[in-house]
Amino acid sequence: MKKKWWQESVVYQIYPRSFQDSNGDGIGDLQGIIKRLDYLNYLGIDVIWLSPVYESPQADNGYDISNYYEIAPEFGSMKDMEQLIEEAGKREIKIVMDLVVNHTSDEHPWFQEAKKGKTNQFYDYYVWRDGTPAELPNQLKSSFGGSAWEWCEEAGQYYLHLYSKRQPDLNWENREMRQEIYKMMNWWLDKGIGGFRMDVIDKIGKIPDKLIVANGPKLHDYIKEMNTEVLCRRDVLTVGESWAATTENAKQYSNLDGSELSMVFQFEHIKLDKEEGKAKWELGELDFIKLKEVLSKWQCELDSRGWNSLFWNNHDVPRIVSRWGDDGRYRKECAKMFATYLHGMQGTPYIYQGEEIGMTNVRFDEIEDYRDIETLNLYREYQALGWSHDKIMRSVYAKGRDNARTPMQWNDTRNAGFTEGCPWLKLNQNYLTVHVQENVEDAHSILQHYRRLIWLRRESKWKDVMVYGNYEPFFEKDADVFAYKREKGGKGMFVIGNFHETRRTVELPISVSDILLSNYEDSCVREGKVTLRPYETLLFGMES
Repeated sequence: MKKKWWQESVVYQIYPRSFQDSNGDGIGDLQGIIKRLDYLNYLGIDVIWLSPVYESPQADNGYDISNYYEIAPEFGSMKDMEQLIEEAGKREIKIVMDLVVNHTSDEHPWFQEAKKGKTNQFYDYYVWRDGTPAELPNQLKSSFGGSAWEWCEEAGQYYLHLYSKRQPDLNWENREMRQEIYKMMNWWLDKGIGGFRMDVIDKIGKIPDKLIVANGPKLHDYIKEMNTEVLCRRDVLTVGESWAATTENAKQYSNLDGSELSMVFQFEHIKLDKEEGKAKWELGELDFIKLKEVLSKWQCELDSRGWNSLFWNNHDVPRIVSRWGDDGRYRKECAKMFATYLHGMQGTPYIYQGEEIGMTNVRFDEIEDYRDIETLNLYREYQALGWSHDKIMRSVYAKGRDNARTPMQWNDTRNAGFTEGCPWLKLNQNYLTVHVQENVEDAHSILQHYRRLIWLRRESKWKDVMVYGNYEPFFEKDADVFAYKREKGGKGMFVIGNFHETRRTVELPISVSDILLSNYEDSCVREGKVTLRPYETLLFGMES
């Protein structure tokens, strides 16, 4: 297997609106990111995944693009974008752009023309179906609530929107539209970006008449065509978001012949606290043994046949330390535990902004304090079904997307150092104690733990083991303990941890040497046994 630069990289996702404001308007921007590049360099990452900064009416915070070739004014200008690429490059950091091509904004010129009717040259760029204002084409639902079909009076037809009605779906069966997408991708790559994260890419092969919204039969044909027209000419990182990914089609996405993508975001582990057949906001319990099973399955089945992306957090999911850990007394231990488990596996690790300092979910009392379109739509939908405010808010606190979108917490000054103005979304009030400055100054902080993990992966003698080593799980049926071994070229690493607050003494199943990293300062092994305190997690080195 030929090694690729992105296999040895660590990616940091920035949600621009919430990262750093530079001009006092309460919205994060490109100059704010430039201001914080030295911090990211200090952390040790070498790729930034930038959530959308294209021109957009911001109905879905930039995932509704009205012009792929311009920057939204609230984020800055194209000159700012070019400066970001240049300044990041000076620090050997690549910029990966968010590619949103399943849909556009309803304000995109293509859609403005398309809705004029069937004779318009852009009509077939979108998905239209006959019906009447009172009779939908079929029962397809939007991910943001309600029908996936919206009546367009001007066209006299329905158009498809798998998300907001402000986000009409593109018709990937139209070759001219696909060529426009490829032209745009090449334009951005010519500017010097390092690749693309592809938003809901598994839905571009949709067949709405058959109720197929993901993994349609032409999906991989489209991706291979994209590769031929754009990607195969470049040495770039590409990662496709696929909520419906399986280990089998992940091998197609990330196959070693390079004909599709570098890797895929799969969400099998992330969906484990959603009860089968229940709506997203129906709260369920995490099956820890199932979590271990899923993580190990992806490690083993993609080994030498594909490549994993490794993540707990992103802009669409709640903070993992609050979701499956303890964000109170054991917040620091939990945050380090999740980091060690993840970065010790084979694949490319992704850090979501604030994860490296243990940022948590937020609890606003009023629904009016939330900004996420999905949250607001589903609140109204569940209210209509008879759910009480308190019941809905329990789900919002647990799973709402704004949990991940509160402004970055830089210090304990006003607005956490994020803005001198009024922030677009309220801050989590724990910023007085949870912030970057405190983490920089504390040698045993969560941030320093992440820095050590990145150093192990990029600079240490354990690098090849951590990046490329094979994976073997242990304690697979244990109710508390998660452990695995990585091995390559006579060297090995062993990770073992306690996922819960219960105290456990276990006998180590293999011989280990030095403790390379722990989330407690005084971890030790006695007579081949280790007593794991709440959430205690250790990473050992092994040499033959």
